[in-house]
Amino acid sequence: MAELPEEWEAAPEPGWVDGQLAEEFPGLSIVTTTVEAGSGRSPEALKERLRLLSDRFGGQQAIVLRQRQIPWAYRVFFRHIGMDPDTTRTPIEQLSFERMHDGSFKSRNRVDDALTIGMVEVGVALRAFDADRLDGRLGLRLSAEGERFEGRVSPLPVGTIVISDEKRALEILFGKTAEGRGVQRRTKRTILAAIGVRGVPDVALEEGLWVAASALHA
Repeated sequence: MAELPEEWEAAPEPGWVDGQLAEEFPGLSIVTTTVEAGSGRSPEALKERLRLLSDRFGGQQAIVLRQRQIPWAYRVFFRHIGMDPDTTRTPIEQLSFERMHDGSFKSRNRVDDALTIGMVEVGVALRAFDADRLDGRLGLRLSAEGERFEGRVSPLPVGTIVISDEKRALEILFGKTAEGRGVQRRTKRTILAAIGVRGVPDVALEEGLWVAASALHA
């Protein structure tokens, strides 16, 4: 793995989880770290990491993927929240599908490529947001009645699990990101977030963040 620059804050910050949500889904968590980098075209070093990862992740790995501890834990959680993982794929299984379909992990941009590397190498679910467009720490909660979601005409259904800062919903968990809250071309600082569920070790969340952050600095 690439070494991180000295100014990178190595210790991830635990986010908050609403009490009702924590009681209903023990083990649900979110941890974050901020990286002094934005998106844009991926440098050649990052593209090379994707190519090497594509070579290592072949058909056999895709076949046994869901039998591994971490991918299986996300499948179980999807079923608990009413999502069929065979219809709506978990993050790592979606990447596996794209690898098999496209023949490789395609380079998209600096942040998406870094997230892909972190998720495939470790298996945890990772997201990214524009750090300068957030208010306070990130957490997980249920949407309120009539709550608006940027980029969506109608309010969120009550009780939707969302990633949120201390003022607004930023993303439907494992779904759409609110308009203008993701990493954009003008983004200078990126918050990486790892989503934990029961069965995913805390150390894996930290490792996923580390791998993605190191890729951003490639």
